[in-house]
Amino acid sequence: MKTHHLRTHRSDENLPRTGQLAWAIAEVAADEVEVGDDVTEMVINRVIDNAAVAAASLTRAPVAAARAQALAHPVSVGGDGSTVFGREPGRRVSPEWATWANGVAVRELDYHDTFLAAEYSHPGDNIPAMIAVGQHVGSTGRDIVRGIATGYEIQIDLAKAISLHAHKIDHVAHLGPSIAAGLGTLLHLDREVIFQAIGQALHTTTATRQSRKGQISTWKAHAPAFAGKMAVEAVDRAMRGQTSPEPIWEGEDGVIAWLLDGPDASYEVPLPEPGEAKRAILDSYTKEHSAEYQAQAWIDLARKLHNEHPELLEPHAIRSVVIHTSHHTHFVIGSGANDPQKYDPTASRETLDHSIPYIFTVALQDGSWHHVDSYAPERAGRPDTVELWKRVTTEEDPEWTRRYHSLDPNEKAFGGRVEIALADGRTIVDEIAVADAHPLGARPFARENYIQKFRTLAEPVLAASEIDRFLEVAQRLPELTGEELGGLTFAAEPGVLAAIPTSKGLF
Repeated sequence: MKTHHLRTHRSDENLPRTGQLAWAIAEVAADEVEVGDDVTEMVINRVIDNAAVAAASLTRAPVAAARAQALAHPVSVGGDGSTVFGREPGRRVSPEWATWANGVAVRELDYHDTFLAAEYSHPGDNIPAMIAVGQHVGSTGRDIVRGIATGYEIQIDLAKAISLHAHKIDHVAHLGPSIAAGLGTLLHLDREVIFQAIGQALHTTTATRQSRKGQISTWKAHAPAFAGKMAVEAVDRAMRGQTSPEPIWEGEDGVIAWLLDGPDASYEVPLPEPGEAKRAILDSYTKEHSAEYQAQAWIDLARKLHNEHPELLEPHAIRSVVIHTSHHTHFVIGSGANDPQKYDPTASRETLDHSIPYIFTVALQDGSWHHVDSYAPERAGRPDTVELWKRVTTEEDPEWTRRYHSLDPNEKAFGGRVEIALADGRTIVDEIAVADAHPLGARPFARENYIQKFRTLAEPVLAASEIDRFLEVAQRLPELTGEELGGLTFAAEPGVLAAIPTSKGLF
């Protein structure tokens, strides 16, 4: 890997294009280096993972609304159009709208892959745009694999170097540029076009983190889909010769100077050398449970404590629970956020998903976690749950913060230590570093786990034959022709979508 030194520049410094981060990213995207077998296999896994969580969310209101919007935008004249999850493969829409609808479906349950460093991200959000555009223009499966590998590489490299949340900027500001770069690889565009698309994609996808604060709304699922849609449109404009603000990161009125660390800031961004394979997807990790990633390990630990300490389940047995964890977990999904909504049994699913006190309480009581049942209003409002929930707090532990930010994958951790004070005076202490499904966890996810996740989540809405068909197509991804790529979707069983109430909008 090489390091790109990033800092702000006054206009009179005339920073050349070749010195700009957007150009360096464009060079990575334009590099025709092949994708290795291990990366290809992981791309397939994540395509299956995305489809699994999209299937599970087909009947949810935000997904139904996004799908209805997309279906109102028929195929544009420039290609074959793109498929929409849930509808038959022959029902095509314009690619930016397929990116929108499928992106919302993928993100709605917060149940796909993650990468956490200086910034956090869900790099699987790159995938809907790659498939939509690839279907539209007739790309091969191999092109899709290459585009996805680039998207993961760029988003993860940016997340390693540049914190957005520290300045209350939503993490999708790294996603717009990564999708634009991935589409550049997919479409074999030249550096100039990719450069312009990256600048436009970044410029149009910076927003505040209020979408993940307080009473979290349905926009949380839409935010990455919006970034994907903007990136597709940015690529279209750049291909037509339209230019973007530059230098977009480094300018004196640019992103660093006014949205991030200010005019005196600098960053070191790791990027692949010319000819170096794009392998960052192997640094990311997926979810066994439908919850914020920092909650994954805590669900596993709570499940373990449930099984090992039945005395914890006795009424009024627990006096207090203190979770010692990283700065991010404490201040974003813990009591350090100072969000009263995180303790509100009437809070939205999106809010409960970002409340480690709630998640730990339910997982401890139930010894399991379910993507629907664990968030049900009657589950959140159960009196014994509310009573214990209010006794669960978090505290930052400097050592767990250090491990959270460690660049050593063998040391990097997303868990912590829990201290449970019992009413009888005893204290139970346990800890966990990474989730069971993490590559270094107790049960790392492998292909069979991704397949089982898809089967489990898709079974309520897809016919068994459709599940088998999709899995067969997905596992042949690198070999798919442009015509076969249209099969990389799934249709719901008859009546499933028709039963969903929808509201009329403008389109």
